Amino acid sequence: MKCVSYNIQYGLGADGRYDYARIAAEVESADIIALQEVERFWQRSGMVDGPAVLAEHLPHHHCVFAANLDTDASYEEGGRIVHRRKQFGTMILSRWPILSARNFPLPKWGEREHYSIQQGLQEAVIGTPLGPVRVYSVRLSHLAPFTRLPQVDRIREILDAAPYEGGAWCGGNPDPSAGWTEEDEPPMPVSWILMGDFNFLPSTEEYARMIGGVSDRYGRMSNRMGPLDAWVVAGHAEDAGRTHPLAGGRIDHCFISGDLADRVREVTVDEAATGSDHWPLWVTFE
Repeated sequence: MKCVSYNIQYGLGADGRYDYARIAAEVESADIIALQEVERFWQRSGMVDGPAVLAEHLPHHHCVFAANLDTDASYEEGGRIVHRRKQFGTMILSRWPILSARNFPLPKWGEREHYSIQQGLQEAVIGTPLGPVRVYSVRLSHLAPFTRLPQVDRIREILDAAPYEGGAWCGGNPDPSAGWTEEDEPPMPVSWILMGDFNFLPSTEEYARMIGGVSDRYGRMSNRMGPLDAWVVAGHAEDAGRTHPLAGGRIDHCFISGDLADRVREVTVDEAATGSDHWPLWVTFE
């Protein structure tokens, strides 16, 4: 099972050209795709419906888009309102059915002078060959560690709470004729894969808050239940690698629940990709 995480910078490539089709070509071999900075109906990218274009060029993948920034882009034509939303968010695509999906707003800092955008954690429960797995796509604040730490804490809460909450709907219905139980109850598995642009390096407080702290004697202390850094599980040094040419290291990560650790086979970065300012992070599971 091949997964990829890619901050696509709204289709803007290293050559200064907007091209969602190029993005699709760079990730089409993946079974599960987690994208960040996907937008629709922005002037800068030519008013393109990015999720629709990606879905068109990846016809063998199921998909779900989650808008975190959502503002009005409607207009009047022929005496009626044409409804359209200017949106910016994340997207998950899968070769296997997406059984359910949710989106969780993350804490936002109300900055006075610098651009501060609403971020969210997108969840898709996917029926994979490993069984149902929760897959998450996320992008954290670019502003500062203190704006990201509350987001990390909220993500940890969401990851831990999901199995106790049950699926998107659960508990059945005492009156089937009411029409609420039109399909089987969707699962909410314990296993999860969290991918995205976290905007922090492994040396930071945010990473420690996500993974675990460092002991002077024993080094990094990771909990057996996770989160675990798939890059490290695959055998790489924690401070090795980079996912952005200017970041000085890895700011895009794949974190996993502890039960998936033995399934990780390979984690690589495609530094040849040119569709964005980031590089795709690839993770292969047994």
